[in-house]
Order: sequence, then C-alpha cells, then structure tokens
Amino acid sequence: MKQNYLIEKYAQFLPITAETSRKSLGEGTTPLVRSSRLGSELGLENLYFKLETLNPTGSFKDRGMFLAVAKAVESGSEAVICASTGNTSASASAYAALHGIRSFVVVPSGKIALGKLAQATVHGATIIQIQGSFDDALHIVRDITERSPVALVNSVNPHRIDGQKTAAFEIVDELGTAPDLLCIPVGNAGNITAYWKGFTEYQSAGKISSLPKMWGFQAAGSAPIVLGHRVSEPETIATAIRIGNPASWTGALNAQDQSGGKIDSVTDDEILRAYHRLATEEGIFCEPASAASVAGLIKRSQNGENLSQLTAVCVITGHGLKDPDTALSITADRVEVEADVLLVEEAMNLH
Repeated sequence: MKQNYLIEKYAQFLPITAETSRKSLGEGTTPLVRSSRLGSELGLENLYFKLETLNPTGSFKDRGMFLAVAKAVESGSEAVICASTGNTSASASAYAALHGIRSFVVVPSGKIALGKLAQATVHGATIIQIQGSFDDALHIVRDITERSPVALVNSVNPHRIDGQKTAAFEIVDELGTAPDLLCIPVGNAGNITAYWKGFTEYQSAGKISSLPKMWGFQAAGSAPIVLGHRVSEPETIATAIRIGNPASWTGALNAQDQSGGKIDSVTDDEILRAYHRLATEEGIFCEPASAASVAGLIKRSQNGENLSQLTAVCVITGHGLKDPDTALSITADRVEVEADVLLVEEAMNLH
C-alpha cells in the first residue's frame, strides 16, 4: 500500500489521529511548471503553473477527498455522498472504492462533462441525476446527510479544505517563499478558501514572511461573487465552475479582502482562448475551468495591471481529458492522403 505523503509531510497541519486511515492513491506532490512563453509575454518575472491535473483522478479534488473520506471511515460512515459538477464525483467515488465503502453522487442532468461521469461510473458510484442545478443538488445532499448516516464530502466538509490547503504548502516549499500572486478558478469557492488557509497557516508557523494576493476568477455567466448575488441559472462552457451560489462564498471574500486581492470574471471566449494558448504554447492540456486562472491573469494584464518583477502561480485544476467534447470541438489541422511516403511528405509542407 502506497504511503500517504501528505500526512507524512504535513501532519502538524492536518486533523489526523492514530485512527485516521493512511490509505492513498498518491495524491499531492504535483509539479510546479515554469511558463516557457506566456510569462514573458505578460511581463512577469516568473510565471508558474501548479498542475493539479496530475492528481490520481485528474483534478485537485483528490487533495481534500483523501482526508474527507478517511475521516468519514474513522467516524464509522459506511457511505459518502456529494453533489457535483463532475470532478468531485470522480474523486469521491475513487476514494470510497479505495476504502471499500459505497458512494452516491447527485449531479445536474445534462450538465456534467462525460469524462467525469465516466470516472464515477467505473468506480462503482450510484449516480443520481436531477432535473436541476448544482445548487439544487447540494441542497438535497445536505438535507440527506442531516437525516442519514452518510458522510457529506463536498467542500463544505472542513476536511476537504484542510486537505486542499496542502497545495499552498507545496508551492511555498518549492519556491522557498510565497508567490506575489496566486491565480485560481472559483466555482464553489472551496479551493481559494483552502489555498488562503494554507498560506496563512504557513505564515503563522514562521515558514513565510509575506502572503500572496489572491486573484480568483469566475466565469462571466456564473459569477455570483462578482455580481454580489446568487445566479439562478448559471451558464458557462467551464462546467466545473458552473455554480450560482457558492458554498464557500464567505471564505472566498475573506481570501480576497485579507490578501488585498480580487475576485473577477472572465468570459467563455476569454477562457477558451487561454485554454488553447495553454495547450499550444505551454503544452498543458486542461479542462476549460482550469484555464479561467490564466484567462484572468491575461485580462488583468491587458487592463493595465503592472505585473513586472512579480512571481505568479496559476492553479491548473483539472485535466483536459475530463472534458473531451470541448477539445474535439477545436478544428484540427488534418490532411488525408494515400499511403505513400511522397504524399505524406508533401502534406507535411516542410519546404
């Protein structure tokens, strides 16, 4: 059995006991990759991408889910439940399978990328599709867990936040200090809350002297925090952040206000341009929601934000294979010829 690296390294910052399961799928220790092109174009001293895409189920959710499910098992739960736009369901079902307990996922019908639904399916989850939004699904599962012995593993579970904050620790450990800017997509807002908690805990422990500004980015069609009110029918191509009433709204505002940062919105067009640039200029294939962090950084640069001499980290939250339909909608550079070497060379147009 693979040892749990996050518990081994960050035990003093995590709510663990001798009874907490150490089972692991190898979550955490994701790479911090330096930008080869975008950073210099934006005038940054350093730009890095935190590739949470390389967690076991392909998204950042695994960081918090390992702990949420371990603590659920420790408390005697025999099943977990979550509302999901996709990534949470994939992660919850995988860690439930690891621990030999049942998983239930409640998802908005027709509003979840097929790559994510496939993961929950293969891990053996019971998938319940509702005619409603993610916010409706979250309301339902919260009610169920108040009446039934089933553990809720959405980011309203504090163990999820504690697990996810370890990404902030890793960034500091690798850079030797906190970045000047941390750019992150915002959907249900648990992740920006978790990163801010991680940075502040590291400062309290004397590991860093300064804190980053937290820049969170919502999709324009699903931007309740930016608008200041709930969005009843959120719409965006970035399905992972298609949420109209974030559960961690207050945590996100605290991260913004206490860090001197900003929560802003980006359009679907801006998200898709950043999505394409990440793939073609940096070699990073992410799901659309992940590109919101980069789209927001580009937008603020174009709006006159002075980024010179700064170090920024963009969190890339989920792998591109989570949403293959978006990738396949891009017109490919394809040429079909007979099986002949000269025709293939001609199609390559190298001269």
